[in-house]
Amino acid sequence: MTPIDTAAYRSRWRRYHPAVKGVLCGGLLACALLLPPWPGAALVGAATLAAAAAARVPFGLLARVATAPLVLIATSAAPLLLAVGGSGDLGWADGGAERAATVVARASAALGTQLLFVLTTPMADLLARLARSRLPTALVEVVALTYQMLMVLMQTAQRVTSGQAGRLGYHSRRSGIRSAGALGGVLLVRSLDRARRLQEGLACRGYTGRLTVQTDEQPVRLVELAAAAAPALLIAALSLTQAVLL
Repeated sequence: MTPIDTAAYRSRWRRYHPAVKGVLCGGLLACALLLPPWPGAALVGAATLAAAAAARVPFGLLARVATAPLVLIATSAAPLLLAVGGSGDLGWADGGAERAATVVARASAALGTQLLFVLTTPMADLLARLARSRLPTALVEVVALTYQMLMVLMQTAQRVTSGQAGRLGYHSRRSGIRSAGALGGVLLVRSLDRARRLQEGLACRGYTGRLTVQTDEQPVRLVELAAAAAPALLIAALSLTQAVLL
């Protein structure tokens, strides 16, 4: 189990229906994308951090998970600061700083809302309820099986890498390349073998095109849905009020 899954299972909000958390995070995401970046994105970020604290999401894990996407956002927005002239000269773009700040603010706020949902909703709870919706059953089951296979392959890769490191498989560049190639070969063979055994197991159990999974019932209460929608409505009202006053 990955640290993200562990945090989702330990979250205080695990007892709430995924639809409630979807309303909260979806509303904040819409605010981050549609409202003016100031103060919309700032308010969304503050609300996301407050919600993460209420759900007891480890802020250290949240920072580690968000680091790589934030670096990507920053590097993607950096070219907006520059402009190429007709003679090929490179210079600062007019209004580039404002556009870059807008992109960074919107993308960072949107990222926070998505991470909040991921760190408070286990994949098993989400997939089990998607199977009951109108989504194609085959699509949901492919996602579930792919997720399971990824978890198995990650654990296999960690064990093989640990064994290689214990045998000094990465003590030099040449041996590291050789060990990485061997790791790729092992993962390919084991993934094919795992898929074959999974297919045979489903066939032996009389698979008819639908996986039946028992899940705990989590009722959706109107009070919880209203409370989940309140932050987005409040942020929208504050942002639009400021826009009108300015």
